[in-house]
Amino acid sequence: MKVVLAGLGMVAGTHLLAIRDARPRLTLSGVLGRDPARADAFAQKAKTVLGYDVGVFPDARSFAAADADFAIIATPPDARQEIVRALAGNTRPILMEKPIERSLEVARDIVSLCDRAGIPLGIVFQHRARAASLQLKKAIGDGTLGRIATVDVRVPWWRDQSYYDVPGRGTYARDGGGVMISQAIHTLDLMLWLLGPVTCLQAVMHRTPLHRLEAEDLAGALFELESGAVGSLTATTAAYPGAAESITLQGTKAAAHLASGVLTLQHMDGRTESFGTAGGTGGGADPMAFTHAWHQSVLEDFARALKKGTEPLATGKSALMAHAVIDTMERAAKSGTRTKVSRI
Repeated sequence: MKVVLAGLGMVAGTHLLAIRDARPRLTLSGVLGRDPARADAFAQKAKTVLGYDVGVFPDARSFAAADADFAIIATPPDARQEIVRALAGNTRPILMEKPIERSLEVARDIVSLCDRAGIPLGIVFQHRARAASLQLKKAIGDGTLGRIATVDVRVPWWRDQSYYDVPGRGTYARDGGGVMISQAIHTLDLMLWLLGPVTCLQAVMHRTPLHRLEAEDLAGALFELESGAVGSLTATTAAYPGAAESITLQGTKAAAHLASGVLTLQHMDGRTESFGTAGGTGGGADPMAFTHAWHQSVLEDFARALKKGTEPLATGKSALMAHAVIDTMERAAKSGTRTKVSRI
């Protein structure tokens, strides 16, 4: 299958490796970037990695009209609407890096636009694709844990100030916020995929003295799930030197702890089981310190879904749940009150 790639920032190199190793085979036809010189340089890098020539598109219109089976969008959130509109006009399926856009309202618009155009929209929530995550999904579904009573979500990451010194990073205009929409959205989405919707919450969104940025580098919430479970979330990029994100569940039959790609089940009859292989997740100063294998799994899943006419692992509509929780956290933090989660 042929793919095209828009957005040539940090994660673009990960997509190159994922495309190179994907099965069924994927071929990168061309790339689109804001800076023509950087785009040319990236195309040369792509040739080295992939072993064949990769084109450069001058604009979104030519990018969308290219001969491709689907497009990958890895631009900053503020650069997506024009590209999505062009792709929708050419009925080109889209696989998009998180978040969908900067706000819940515009994210909804993008999902609706793709629905009206009849094109699949997948989101790169690679945490769903890990073997340990899939095993936990199965354990919840088959009742291994019993009824889930509580959940604890933690994202204790670290970013140097140099990370936020990049123009636009950590701003509402480019990114739509701070740690929640840029980093913790992955773990939040995983929790929602495992357990279902959050109905209401209380929250705090805070900027610590460790960073200079417009949005928050620390966030916390207490929440209630539609299932009846209750939970807590803490997320920050101000936890030096950074550690793996985690989800801990307490069920009536067993407890589950998911971190660094490893799932540990502690059964109340005394048994302990472990699944998965430990790996870096980009929680420290280097945000790219993680394997491309998870992105590869997402690309392979999206390609298979297109061939079979089925939904990908993470659809645009399912990703709106995480956007809704983040939007509600912003509102709850401002009001200081228990707040119902925004509709999706």
